[in-house]
Amino acid sequence: MLRVLLVDDEPHILQGLKALIDWNSEGFEIAATFSNGQDAFDYLKDNRVDLIIADIKMPVMTGLDLLKEIRKSGVSDADFVISSGFADFSYAQTAIKYDCKRYILKPVDKEVLLEILGEVKQRNHTQDKAPISKEMEDAYFERDLIGVIRGKFDDVMLGRVLNKISDDDIVRYIEIQAEEAFLPDEDRDESDKIAMQRKIYEAAKAFLSDNEFNAVFDPSGHDNIYDVGFIYTRSLSVNMGCSEEDYFIKLHDYIRDYTNFDINLFVGKSVKGLRNTTKSYGTALRLRFLKGFREKQSIYNYDDNDIKNSNEKVLILKDSIDDFIRAVEDYDKDRILETVEKLYTDVRESGASSFIDININYIVFQLINLAAKLDDDINQEEILRIISEKTFEKGVLRGSKEHFKQFALEYADYLSQLRKNVSTGALADIEREVRDNYMSNLTLKGLGDKYYVNSAYLGQLFHKRYGCSFRDYLHNYRIEKAISLLLTTDMKIYEIAAAVGYRDVDYFVNKFIAVKGCTPAKFRKQEKKDN
Repeated sequence: MLRVLLVDDEPHILQGLKALIDWNSEGFEIAATFSNGQDAFDYLKDNRVDLIIADIKMPVMTGLDLLKEIRKSGVSDADFVISSGFADFSYAQTAIKYDCKRYILKPVDKEVLLEILGEVKQRNHTQDKAPISKEMEDAYFERDLIGVIRGKFDDVMLGRVLNKISDDDIVRYIEIQAEEAFLPDEDRDESDKIAMQRKIYEAAKAFLSDNEFNAVFDPSGHDNIYDVGFIYTRSLSVNMGCSEEDYFIKLHDYIRDYTNFDINLFVGKSVKGLRNTTKSYGTALRLRFLKGFREKQSIYNYDDNDIKNSNEKVLILKDSIDDFIRAVEDYDKDRILETVEKLYTDVRESGASSFIDININYIVFQLINLAAKLDDDINQEEILRIISEKTFEKGVLRGSKEHFKQFALEYADYLSQLRKNVSTGALADIEREVRDNYMSNLTLKGLGDKYYVNSAYLGQLFHKRYGCSFRDYLHNYRIEKAISLLLTTDMKIYEIAAAVGYRDVDYFVNKFIAVKGCTPAKFRKQEKKDN
């Protein structure tokens, strides 16, 4: 007999589960029942079970916390099923993260329960504990890897990453983007940029060959950043019989030739072990941010830049920068142009290449401060993102004086609208635009121009109202429309992807998984089966 543990704080639910089916005839026995996760966890320390069915919200220890503790401690390898009255995907996301096999809603359907028991029997018979498709497995792995890259992970997630990526005493994060992806929105629409991003991802995997899991798609998840992540470990260059520098050149040239795109590599600093990847990731992002202020290169290497070390005297052009910041704060367009002229003159006369690092940092800090003074609740990370993205548009793309002037004027306009708390009903207009034109290439920049609201300010309003970026809001709306088509039509997946605004089917599938926890095909099959 396979042993089952039932955990729920509602006695009638436990009784209902016991009576729902003939457990013994299905090859199962109820080993024990508990009303909270802590008692269940204590029981598992001395007792083996094959299946755990637990509620989410319980006293002492919730079902999700029970799942986390089981996975972290390794006290049991039983299949875990969440049974809940909450149809909130955030719960399902957390459950999936800790290898929950199923997430089912109350009241539990008899046929669904029998299907789960059949899967548990099959897994125990074949000793296969992960009967999921390669597509889903890869999607889950990339989610774990992105968590490690961005510093949001635990030992369970790191362990799953280490199963596919070899650890090393030298690890470096590399961000890869097409030069064309830095062009303004009007030059290429989002679908074109995603297609380029996908091609780079394919090229990186082809270059890695047997180490293909070292490449990851869209790790930043930010609007207007179409990146591919690459985990470099020393063993990669050793196996290729070349130095780190030569390896980066080979990687760059291979992807360029494979895609026929001009490619940028941002190579972060060296760290020890995958656990510390996020430290390298941070320096790669900084290289990307500074790109607009540096001489154009193909490979931006942390070791080659003075952001790492500088033997020259550090010179902060405080007076010039403070004059510039005051002009931006006052939204004095003429004085902004004058102070930028003076700033560049002072840099040229001082010969301070340190302007590229310490002075830019000082400028960014002061710009963030201006926004924070106007809104105590402002998200400083979001402001940094706004500033960073603006450096990739035509404002500061080449780092010239004229480009910096344009960026400064745009940021001053953003502060002006933040100061006035201008909404002008723009969010309602955007909601209507999404409802009417969600399948089109909608961007905040285009909407801001249409409704006369600074796009950076509009993005800030959006985050405060919806808790997500406009891009994520649009994705979620498209996915909901896709669900409607999945359930009410016989359209093929690629047809539905195109109908809701996605040219890249793989990208659509990944976004669907991120929102619903399964592929579109599996979602359709399950919903039709349940109904």
